[in-house]
Amino acid sequence: MEEAVGILEVYGLVCAFMAADAGCKAGNVRLEDFDKNKPANADKLLIPLLVTVKFRGSITDVDAAMEAGIAKASEVSGVVQSYIIPRPTEYTNKMLKISAFDKN
Repeated sequence: MEEAVGILEVYGLVCAFMAADAGCKAGNVRLEDFDKNKPANADKLLIPLLVTVKFRGSITDVDAAMEAGIAKASEVSGVVQSYIIPRPTEYTNKMLKISAFDKN
């Protein structure tokens, strides 16, 4: 069975850890590697680093994890965007393995 993926982009690494923790406690999911992005307007942002949390599991569990992660991130520094892919393609799965945290 193909696993769904929930993608949650938040402001800051601490917020990402808190959202990931809340999501993992809410649903039977596992985490893919976090990813990061420093937007062009980073100097104007209160928190200049965007971090993407990726949950994997059944659509029901990913949905529960995303709801909890969004709620927690909204309490901390905020959500940039979120999306659930019920059945990611082979190429999407390859892209999900990319992480800028692996680079210097």
